[in-house]
Amino acid sequence: MKKRHWLIVVLPLLLVWIIDRATKVWASGIVGFQDFGFFGFVLHHNHGAMLGLFSSLPPLLRVVSLSVGGAFLVFSYIIIQYLLPNKSLTLRAGMSMLLGGILGNVYDRIVYGYVIDFLIFKGFGKISPAMNLADVLQWFGYGMIIYACFKESNLLWPEQNLRKSYWVNPKFQLRYCYILGALGFALSLIAGVFSYTYIRITLENMPNMTIDIEKQFLHPYIVTYAMLTFGFCVVLFLVGLIISHRVAGPVYAFENYINDLINDKPRALKLRAGDEFMHLEKAAAELTKKMRQILKDQ
Repeated sequence: MKKRHWLIVVLPLLLVWIIDRATKVWASGIVGFQDFGFFGFVLHHNHGAMLGLFSSLPPLLRVVSLSVGGAFLVFSYIIIQYLLPNKSLTLRAGMSMLLGGILGNVYDRIVYGYVIDFLIFKGFGKISPAMNLADVLQWFGYGMIIYACFKESNLLWPEQNLRKSYWVNPKFQLRYCYILGALGFALSLIAGVFSYTYIRITLENMPNMTIDIEKQFLHPYIVTYAMLTFGFCVVLFLVGLIISHRVAGPVYAFENYINDLINDKPRALKLRAGDEFMHLEKAAAELTKKMRQILKDQ
């Protein structure tokens, strides 16, 4: 993409994060409940995730797990931005707005151990849970993503795509996906052994530590880390599928092009945006031109 396009993509992330930080600094000084009709302000410290999820976990594990989850989302964001079609700017910007809101809350968890919420809405006799502007702006990001999936579907899933399945060459692609997934699992295993050993030794050397308290930390840690590892490996498998498709797809399309050429059905070769070996289009065009010239001379 062009530099101005990347500005459109990255700017929402920075703006959402800056707005979120500024409003939370202001909200830290709120005292009591301030009522403004259908909305109001009240300072609330959320020690869990959205709507207080995971607040029952031990404080250390809760902060670490939710922070690592934020890092996992950043990793997923970078991968998806790399894999998306170049022209889907609405989808890219929506993802940036969504991630900006998530990072604003992740920053709170890392620095304070909780998220600063201060905004509530009222209506029909109901009061919403406390939230912040990062939570609100995330919904705008969701809206942009849903809008792009429908309005830019021709960019995401081109109608002229002759490859009806991502499994163009299953044997090659599965081997590629398994290698990538196995590499991710191996790295996760190394990190898991290191972090588990570090946490266990740290807990054992703390004063007044008992086996029950140690289990209270270690068992949830193992479950949480296993879930993150599983999600990480699944993402890598899907990434391997998409990347291998971008390699195997052009080869598949070129093979079909050659078969049509052999059967006296010369045509242009059209690859998908993001495919590797895009130079094959030019080579195919030259070959088609020469074949047509040969047929004309005959």
